[in-house]
Amino acid sequence: MDPHGFFREWLVEAEDAGEPDHNAMMLSTCGPDHVSCRVVLLREADASGFTFFTNYNSRKAMELEADPRAALTFFWPGLERQVRIQGHAERISAAESDAYFRSRPRASRVGAWASDQSMEIGDRAALEEKVARWNERLHDSEVPRPGHWGGFRVVPVSIEFWQGRPDRMHDRLLFRRKDDGGWTRSRLQP
Repeated sequence: MDPHGFFREWLVEAEDAGEPDHNAMMLSTCGPDHVSCRVVLLREADASGFTFFTNYNSRKAMELEADPRAALTFFWPGLERQVRIQGHAERISAAESDAYFRSRPRASRVGAWASDQSMEIGDRAALEEKVARWNERLHDSEVPRPGHWGGFRVVPVSIEFWQGRPDRMHDRLLFRRKDDGGWTRSRLQP
């Protein structure tokens, strides 16, 4: 089985098992001084990679633009499963970003205009005032996707599946991308 099919099975099993935020993943990026990690939501996973959306002016996006190396980690504690992905991030097309943006709740679309993500702001009231101004400005119109908002796809070079075991003799399967686009598979010791 290819790692993408294997991942989709595990993602569905996590959802079916009631794992909270089964599509939440830790995104690690390389900053100028430190590695940075935060939770983002997976919005699509297919043979081309793992897609999430953000403000292109955010810290994570700027770090990915400067250094596209990225790592993703999924953890489903109730199933004792983890998936670790290493790869490089690339922006997805404007058409793909537009399609996803239109599917978001209106408040989230307005928020994409109102929030200068990762920038400092005086207090919560100032942020709420910005949201109110954008709501007023966009109240009678379809909310278009701002040019500073869109998706990234992490194209994997390796995907590791970890299955916990009570005796700590965990199962670890590592898939590595070959030059021809195929995958090699190996088993790692716990």
